Amino acid sequence: MKLADTRGRALRDLRISITDRCNFRCSYCMPKEIFNREYEFLQRDLLLTFEEITRLTSVFKGLGVEKVRITGGEPLLRRGVERLVADLAGLGLDDLTLTTNGSLLRRRAAALAEAGLRRVTVSLDSLDPAVFAAMNDVDFPVSDVLEGIEAAVAAGLTPVKVNMVVKRGVNDDGILAMAEHFRGSGNIVRFIEFMDVGSSNGWRLDDVVPAQEILDTISAKHPIRPVAANYPGEVATRWQYVDGQGEIGLVTSISKPFCAGCTRARLSAEGVLYTCLFATSGVDFRAPLRSGASDDDLRQMIAELWEARTDRYSELRSGVTVNLPKVEMSYIGG
Repeated sequence: MKLADTRGRALRDLRISITDRCNFRCSYCMPKEIFNREYEFLQRDLLLTFEEITRLTSVFKGLGVEKVRITGGEPLLRRGVERLVADLAGLGLDDLTLTTNGSLLRRRAAALAEAGLRRVTVSLDSLDPAVFAAMNDVDFPVSDVLEGIEAAVAAGLTPVKVNMVVKRGVNDDGILAMAEHFRGSGNIVRFIEFMDVGSSNGWRLDDVVPAQEILDTISAKHPIRPVAANYPGEVATRWQYVDGQGEIGLVTSISKPFCAGCTRARLSAEGVLYTCLFATSGVDFRAPLRSGASDDDLRQMIAELWEARTDRYSELRSGVTVNLPKVEMSYIGG
C-alpha cells in the first residue's frame, strides 16, 4: 500500500528523532538563553524505545517509506544507538542514514557502519575555529568534527554530506572556503538557507543569504552546472563542478520553496508524528503503541494523517505564518 496526500505527494521518507538533547547550543536551533540548565528535556520513559521505533518504521515501510534518517537533537547522545541502527537495517530499507553534529563521530563511525548504517550527514557551519566555536556556543573545536568526517569516510559511510547553515554576517564569508575544502574529496557540501524553524531562533529575512548569492560566490571561482535530482522529492538542488571535482547542494526553503515535492514525515523522540518541518502540531503514536494498538491500527492512523495532509508552509510564508508557534527543530530533527 502506498499513500498520497491532498497534493499527490507520496510518503517516501521518514525522519526519526531519537533524543531532544544536544551537546551544542547553536543559536539557530538550541539557543543557550532558552536551552539552559533550567530547561527540562524529555525524561527517558517518555522517549520511544528502540523496539517501538523499529515496529513503527516497519509499518511505515509497508506504506511506501523507502528512506529513513535518524536525527535528534544529537542522536549519538542516545545510548546504544548502534542497536537501533542494526534493527532498522534489518527491515531492508533502501537507505538508512543519520544526521549528527560530528562531535562523537570519530569514535562511533566504525560501529555505526558495522551495524548497517549507509551514510552520515554532518552539520558543520564554519571551518574557522573561532566562528565555529561561537556558532556552537560551547567552544567545541572544529578540528574534532573534521576528524569525525574522516572517520566516517574510513568506515565507508560515504558520501558524507556536510550541511552548512548560512547566516548573513555570521558565517557567510566562509562559503567559498567550505566549498573548496571538500572539493574533490568525494563528499558533498550542502548550503542551507537560514530557516524559520521553531520559535526560538530569532529568525529574520535579513539574515538569509539566498541560494543564488551562494552559487554566485562559488561559481565565480569554480564554474558549476546544474544536474538532475537523484530521486523524487530530493530537497537539495544539485550542482556539479564543471571540471569534475564533485558537487554541492543548495537547500532553498526560503528563496525557492520545494513544498510541492515534499515526501517527508517526521517522528519526534516521544512519538509525535509531524507532516511538515514547520508544523504547529502533530499526532501522538506513543500512546497507541503502549496501549495495545495493532499494526493495522497504526497503519490506519498513518494513512488518515497523510491522506489529509495539506502542508505547504514555505510556499505560504508570511508575517502571520512566521509568527505561529512551531515545533522546535531540536525536538523534531532538521
